[in-house]
Amino acid sequence: MTTTADTAARSAQDRIDAVAQRVADRGRVDFHAMLGYRPLEYFGLDVTVGGLLAAVLAVAGAWLLSALVRHWLTGYARRNPNANRASLYTLSRLVQYVLLLVGALIGLDHAGIPVSKLTVFAGAIGVGLGFGLQAIFSNFVSGLILLFDRSLKVGDFVELESGARGEVRDIKIRATRIATNDNIDILVPNSEFVTGKVTNWTLYDGSRRVRIPFGVGYGSDKDTVRAAALEAAAEVPFTLAQDGPRAPQVWLVEFGDNSLNFELVVWLTAEATKRPGAVKAAYLWALHSALVRHAIEIPFPQRDLHLRSMFGREGEDAIALLRAQPAPASPAGPRAERTRAGDLSINDAVREVEADLARDAEAAAARDDATNRNP
Repeated sequence: MTTTADTAARSAQDRIDAVAQRVADRGRVDFHAMLGYRPLEYFGLDVTVGGLLAAVLAVAGAWLLSALVRHWLTGYARRNPNANRASLYTLSRLVQYVLLLVGALIGLDHAGIPVSKLTVFAGAIGVGLGFGLQAIFSNFVSGLILLFDRSLKVGDFVELESGARGEVRDIKIRATRIATNDNIDILVPNSEFVTGKVTNWTLYDGSRRVRIPFGVGYGSDKDTVRAAALEAAAEVPFTLAQDGPRAPQVWLVEFGDNSLNFELVVWLTAEATKRPGAVKAAYLWALHSALVRHAIEIPFPQRDLHLRSMFGREGEDAIALLRAQPAPASPAGPRAERTRAGDLSINDAVREVEADLARDAEAAAARDDATNRNP
């Protein structure tokens, strides 16, 4: 049996539902009206707010898809050591550019902007490229040339005409990032790699030959000098081979004013090629130790000084006065007593390069572990 209270409650609920329905209908109408609003109608473009939102979503979707593809290619390169990382990097960049271009075209179509109406803007962009944007456009085209030409790849060790040296870490639209051995990132415009002189130390072969100059006294035996230099090359762990066509060599290159000038010619391992400064310091340290061990004189410039008078004396009197001067005291003391021979034998340059190689190996192992955990 239906009571008056139940009837009143149902009537009130029906009124609430009707009001809610009218509010929802009005909100739907207002939302559609907002999406259909044409903010650029004054400029003759049939662009709605809804179209602009769809365009933004299309571009964002293309960017997200390109990021996923690049992440997958990077993971594939880490999981497969034999894969050509430079080719995969080039492919990822090209996929990114193509997807972003497709996303922009789809966004323009959803926004209601026909490409034919962009001719005026294209002309304006062409004028801008001819003046203010010429450098940016040149760097963009140069970046594409680098990606297709493959004369410069990620991981190469390069030396610029300005003298800057470092490993290529990234090739972007405007500039290429190289990292020096001092962990300094240098952004180089792409056009400089195309129009300037660039020395690529690891273009085809990672190993490289270096020449370490050194000099000895004129009375030194050449065979002993050669033996000492070869011992020094054997002590440095970056020497590629001790025999064969790439074995270390010792060349007599010049009769200097005060010394016989030699060169220790060695082939470096691929890892040491990217650290020329520390490698040269390591060989010089080992050369000095070997020459001292063989009692070979390391010369220095010498001049003969002729005294006509000293403190008012001349001739034999001046010589006698000079010989009577006491010899300078040797710098002995507690500090010299604390010096240990083991500390003096440490080659800091070798330790520096070995530490860098160890850090690179740990970073590669960490990347591989992360890839295996998150395939």
